[in-house]
Order: sequence, then C-alpha cells, then structure tokens
Amino acid sequence: MNSLKYISLFCLLCIVSSCNTTTKQVTDTNDYQAYLELSENKTLQYVQKDNEFWTNKFENQPNQFPYLNKIAASYSHLFSATGKIDYLRQAEKNLIKSNEMTNYQSPGTLMSLSVNYISQHRFKEALGLLTKAELIGDRLSDIQKMLFDVHLELGNYDLAKAYLQKIENMSDFDYLIRLAKWSDHQGNLDAAIKYLEKAQDIAESSNLPSIKQWTYTNLADFYGHAGDIEASYKHYLKALQIDPNDAYAKKGIAWIVYSHEKNSDEALRILNSVTQSYHAPDYYLLKAEIFEFKGDVASKNEQLKLYENAVADTLYGDMYNKYNVFLYTGENRKIEEALALAKIEVEHRPTPQSYELLAWAYYTNGNIDEALRIVEQHIIGHTFEPKALYHSAEIYKAAGKTKEANELKKELMESSYELGPLVAKKVNQI
Repeated sequence: MNSLKYISLFCLLCIVSSCNTTTKQVTDTNDYQAYLELSENKTLQYVQKDNEFWTNKFENQPNQFPYLNKIAASYSHLFSATGKIDYLRQAEKNLIKSNEMTNYQSPGTLMSLSVNYISQHRFKEALGLLTKAELIGDRLSDIQKMLFDVHLELGNYDLAKAYLQKIENMSDFDYLIRLAKWSDHQGNLDAAIKYLEKAQDIAESSNLPSIKQWTYTNLADFYGHAGDIEASYKHYLKALQIDPNDAYAKKGIAWIVYSHEKNSDEALRILNSVTQSYHAPDYYLLKAEIFEFKGDVASKNEQLKLYENAVADTLYGDMYNKYNVFLYTGENRKIEEALALAKIEVEHRPTPQSYELLAWAYYTNGNIDEALRIVEQHIIGHTFEPKALYHSAEIYKAAGKTKEANELKKELMESSYELGPLVAKKVNQI
C-alpha cells in the first residue's frame, strides 16, 4: 500500500489509547459474503481450457510461434488467478521459445516477455528487450508506454518522464493511467485520482471487463490512500462484480476491515477464504500481522513459517526480497542476510524504496551513521511512501535528529490507515 493522507489524528490517538470511540463502519458482510462462498472458479476454468486448446494447436503445428504466445498468455492468466509461480515461469519458457523462433525480431513477442520479466521484478532484463523492440520501430507507441513503466520501476525518473511526454494523449486510457502513476510518484495524490477517474470513464465506455476490473482495483487503492475508505470499498466491490474470484479485491476489503474497522477476526475470515485457492506468499505475512494485532503469537509464527516455506522456492527469484528484508530485520534477526538482499535490490533498481531497505538494514545492524546518510541522500524528498517515511523517522530519532523525526511523525499521523494499526502505534512512540 502506498502514499499520503487517510485517517484523522483524533482517530489515531483513540486507537493508541484504547478508547471506546469507534471508526465509521464502512463494510457490510452482506455485500461480499457471496464472493467468499464460491463453489467454482469460472475464470480459472476458462483459462485452463484456453491453455489446453492452444497447447494442442501448437503440438499439431509446432512451427506456429503465435500459438506459443497464446499458451504463454494463458499461463500468465493462470498465475493471476492462482498466485502459483510455476505458471509465470511456464509463460516465460514459452515466450523465450517464441522469441527464439522469431530471432528476437517480433516487437509484440519481445513486449510479452518484458511483461513477464516485470512480473518477476527482472526490470533490467525487461528494459533490454524493450530497447531492442524500440530499435525495430514497429508498435512504437506501445513500446514507449512500457519503457515509461520500466524506467519508473528502475528509478530512471528523467527517462520515465521523457517517455511519458512521447505518448501524451489525454483521451488515451494507457496514457492516463501512466499519468496517474507519475502523479502519485510525485506525491500529487489528488491529480493521480483525477487522471485515474478519467481513465475509468474510458474503461466503462469501452465496456471491456478486464480493463474495468484493473481500473476499479487501482482506484480503490488510491481512494484508500486519500482517506476515502467508503469509495475504496465500493470500488473493490465493483471489481468483484466483474470477477467474483478477484483475490486482490478481497485482500483490499480485508485491509479495510482490519486497518480501518479493527475487526481482525473478520479480516482473517476473508483472507482464509482467499488463500484456499490463491497462493501468493505475502498473504501469509498479512495474516501474521493481523494475528500479532490480536495478540495470538502462536498463530502469527505459524503464518510466518508458511511464508518462509513458500518463498524458499527458488522460482520466485528476487520477487520477495523486500518482504524478506523486513522479516529478517524484524522477526528473524538475520541482519547480514537482510543487508545482502537490500544491496541486491539497490543494484537491481536504485529507487527510494530500495534505499529504504538498505537504510533499515544498516539501522537494525547498528550502523546509524550509514543509515542516516542513505535517508538524507536517497529517501527524504524522493518518495512520499509512508512506510519509507516511518523508517526514516526511526533512523532520525536514533541519530538524535529529534526535530526531523517529529516533522515526519506529524505527517505519518495522517497515514495510519495505510500503515496499519501496528505501525501506527510505533509512529506514536517516535
């Protein structure tokens, strides 16, 4: 969860002091209960049949590389539907084979493999493929859109801005969603929401379900960042109306129930229904956090163990480095391993978020001076993400820079919904 301002200082103080005041009830189990009791996953069934169809087609005509692209697309959809990393890597294998058959000269196939690498957080490899596709010259606008995405992920902000200017078109859905992303990166959440709402108008007029679903979940996130919890909740429900199995939307509702309404049991009930069929490791971490909020240490540790077992699968590569750094600097105290992973992340993508990992690893290793140097050079003024600002505040406090820590604390007091109750309590203690 990302950016700016959400819940009032009054509410945060009530949470910390355990007063009897409650936040406004936003959710209603009647709105989403049916989505938790699905007897079948129609989306998954459709994609499985699609995968089987194109696999058979390719077996009968093994010289048809477009069939490999179709197989890869079905595997990517299977990954989205289940969270199983095997499917994403199967998609990669088929796309590599397709690119080999076309001698890496098909822009569409190069872009497809780039999307796969982005999902795996292999951004530099994605950039290499897109640069090659750009030189070929076909489908240039689509390639430039993806180059914006990758440069933004890599922290190449001047290049990202340059590519955004190349694709400028206020009536184009793809441009608007990237303009929203750029505005959010700059800390202008109001503009980000405005542009994404314009994109929503286009998505609804086009009536393409996948585009609408993507827009609804992203707007739900942005509304949550802005403190409009009711609008966030309604947009997650809109996404579920399109795909009743949308795990991300259900996770978003669970976060509202947990962070805004402090109903940990209901949040866990929602997440348990999701993880019966969706297997992304970070869901275990969220459940562990909620169990910690409940004071159930045994269940928390059980979830952490499930997470560790899941990410031990080497197919994940570097996808969970961020989560592992925070786990190793917190629960497991594997400080040297955390520091090594943080350095890898900075090498792979030198963004403020990666530097946050490195600063925090140095901080927990007792190297306050180096942590402070990183905060002042690479984080403050470069990101508005509350978690990064929280870690910066803790480092300022440890370095004796009380004024700077208190200034960040004031800002963070308004971000308690996004940070969650556990971190919000730590903010109050800065």
